[in-house]
Amino acid sequence: MTINNVRDNPTQNDIERIRSFLLDLQARICVSLEVEEQKNGGTARFIADDWQRPEGGGGRSCVIQNGNVIEKGGVMFSHIDVKHLPASATARHPQIEGATAQALGLSIVIHPKNPHVPTTHANIRLFVAQKEGMEAVWWMGGGFDLTPYYPVEEDCVAWHEAAFDLCKPFGESVYPDYKKWCDDYFYIKHRDEQRGIGGLFYDDLNAWGFARCFEFMQSVGNGFLAAYEPIVQKRKNTPYTEDQREFQLYRRGRYVEYNLVYDRGTLFGLQTGGRIESILVSLPNLVSWHYRPEWAEDSAESRLTSYFLKPRNWLSTNKDLEQK
Repeated sequence: MTINNVRDNPTQNDIERIRSFLLDLQARICVSLEVEEQKNGGTARFIADDWQRPEGGGGRSCVIQNGNVIEKGGVMFSHIDVKHLPASATARHPQIEGATAQALGLSIVIHPKNPHVPTTHANIRLFVAQKEGMEAVWWMGGGFDLTPYYPVEEDCVAWHEAAFDLCKPFGESVYPDYKKWCDDYFYIKHRDEQRGIGGLFYDDLNAWGFARCFEFMQSVGNGFLAAYEPIVQKRKNTPYTEDQREFQLYRRGRYVEYNLVYDRGTLFGLQTGGRIESILVSLPNLVSWHYRPEWAEDSAESRLTSYFLKPRNWLSTNKDLEQK
């Protein structure tokens, strides 16, 4: 997708509105997940860490660790000034190479303790780039995705129904287009595997104008919390074995591989001299890369990759989408 040359550039007021929404969403997500900890007798809480960058801007990193429900989670707000956009931001847009920019975003990664509760990731962001002699260019991006270890089909369907519902007011093609983009983006090429069951992914969005794009950002951010919370509530107390726990740690290795090799957000943070603790908070505390065992063909572990980790139309679960 290419950035459209729209003149509806966000004002400083608009940027402040987005900042306020992101900080409010961050607070609501942290409170919601802490409630789940309290219900399970946990005492873990999100610790807020405010930070500043010498280059300009800063953020608030909220991290929870070693809970009864969440083993590690990060809900990370940033609003930074970029003096020179790196390759990860300009590879698709050479016309803004070397531009300065403001970047605002909220990034969420949750690694639950129970193998029956999926890992999840969400991100929403705004870029406003300015290059001398050119009009400012802006775009939004983001989405959310789910990475289960022992998936339940009804959860996968509910996740995608939530994505479909929030996209529907913005056009009939939005969900199928952004769902496919998510499948394509969260693909571990060296493993020939999907990272999870997908969701939504979009970037370079400005064609609708600022106000409508901001509405979509809000819909995605609020929709993520509404989609994930019921899955946590249903699965957090499911009994599990040590073997299932070991399989979870083994599959977390795929998550780490993807984030360090392919994820554009991670690369952007590293290439802009970002705060390394905040960038790598997406990595789980515990993970395993033991030599791959063989699982029986009819096992839940084998079914994860043979059935669930395939691009699939979850709104009609009997019909597979076109494979890569």
